[in-house]
Amino acid sequence: MGISERVCCSRFPAGSAARTSLEPACGVAHRATATGGATKVVIAIWILALAARLMFINQPYVDHWSWRQSDVAGIARNFYDGGFRFAYPQIDWAGNATGYVGTEFPILPFVAAICYKFAGIHEWIGRSQAVILFAVSLPFFFLLVREIFDSTAAVWATFFFSFTPLNIFAGRSFMPDVPSLSLAIIGLYFFLCWTHDQKWTPFFAAAIAISLSILIKVTTIVIAAPLLYLAVAGIGDPGRREMNLVRNRDHRSRLQLLLFIAITIVPSSIWYWHAYQIAQRFYPHHFFGAGGIRIESFSWYWHVARQTAVSSLTPVLAIMALIGLFVPQSRDRRYSRLFHWWLVAMILFIIAVGYGNRHRWYQLPMVPITAGFAGAACAFFGSKISSRPAAIILSILLVSSFAILSSVYVRPLYESSAAQLRNAGLALNKIAPSDALIVAADMGDPTIFYYSQRKGWHFLEEDGIYQGTPSDSQDAIVDLEKLRRGGATHVVFTRNTLWWLDYYPEFAQRLAQSATVMAASTEFKIYKLVAVTR
Repeated sequence: MGISERVCCSRFPAGSAARTSLEPACGVAHRATATGGATKVVIAIWILALAARLMFINQPYVDHWSWRQSDVAGIARNFYDGGFRFAYPQIDWAGNATGYVGTEFPILPFVAAICYKFAGIHEWIGRSQAVILFAVSLPFFFLLVREIFDSTAAVWATFFFSFTPLNIFAGRSFMPDVPSLSLAIIGLYFFLCWTHDQKWTPFFAAAIAISLSILIKVTTIVIAAPLLYLAVAGIGDPGRREMNLVRNRDHRSRLQLLLFIAITIVPSSIWYWHAYQIAQRFYPHHFFGAGGIRIESFSWYWHVARQTAVSSLTPVLAIMALIGLFVPQSRDRRYSRLFHWWLVAMILFIIAVGYGNRHRWYQLPMVPITAGFAGAACAFFGSKISSRPAAIILSILLVSSFAILSSVYVRPLYESSAAQLRNAGLALNKIAPSDALIVAADMGDPTIFYYSQRKGWHFLEEDGIYQGTPSDSQDAIVDLEKLRRGGATHVVFTRNTLWWLDYYPEFAQRLAQSATVMAASTEFKIYKLVAVTR
């Protein structure tokens, strides 16, 4: 694959359906510059990427991100069972309270609940939303990178983006992160198109996509950095005199920019204000993501950086991206610093939201950023290798090493970390009445509640929020008695917490006096609590 000449954002691979449909959006028609070979490679990547995400698509929510997915799935089931009250998402771990919480815009669990009406409740329904939106966004990512760098870089970037371990696993999880990132990429591409001619079609496509991405996941606000860069037409780039929306004296362009800001920010402001009010009004007074904004120690950030570079991206991608960060860009590229701005915004985000970045999916936007830089590095090295056989051999080595490492690092994420919670939940579903209230020593993972289809509390808890391991027997006794007086009917321990019964003997003795064993296995033990005499 040779390096193509400079192309406009509206140019698509020759013969593609996307080219036919989106060229009018940018207002220009250009002859195709990508080779037929590049088009076939991108299509092959797209197919293989989808296949990778469809593996275990109906896996129960027992993998390494079980707790987050079970929360989203629980909200979807509560929509399904409770009358589709979109503005009032409900969780299951608020005991006998309504359980309304402040969350992201719950379009994903709401759509899943609608699908449940026609197809029944299945894990693949929730997981498939991320797969679909990833599939839609992939061509736009290719086109975005091709405009910033060139066709060769875009093909390589698409490959890295598609098969990065973090992106593969998140791309089939019932979570808002990949759908939000996918919409942000689509919106960024259309915004780039709009900067060329300020026409309304790409304008509204960009504004709506970005608005939805922030609604679905507020942390996607980091996309504002590359958008700002495009708005000033690439500060430091040769093309800045050609188009600068901030300094442009055209009144229409400025009004469009203000309207774009309004469309992207106002809906999110309204929703998150509403979500905050919900959290304030209803027990357990929980707002998803609250507390994540916290500066941490150097060792904390070093762990995040090492985990991201090694197991989330693979060392191959991390090294190639680092090289691409310093690869000299052609002086005729208008937007060559877009990925640099995006990277700086992500680094600042990781620092500011230090505690939140304990969750690996918070670093998901690093995937397209590093993929873009890695693609630029590959294109640079390719332009320096004159021998075609040597280029082919090196390409095969790079592809195979990245693919092997990606497989090695993504495989453990599929392994069950919550199977005992699901099995305990299924057992409760059979033996506990539908109005039972469960006290679950579940390490804060709501998988038990989702699969039991029962509500209850984490144990230990404070205002519904999991508070960790008891400090002593008295700590456990006090909390359990409080919940029993609040209406708790059953208590369950799983393999992760069965040791409590040995380690806290006074608590075990009190439990034996106030409860009877309903079911027991090597994975869990379920007790029925004696009702409190009033």
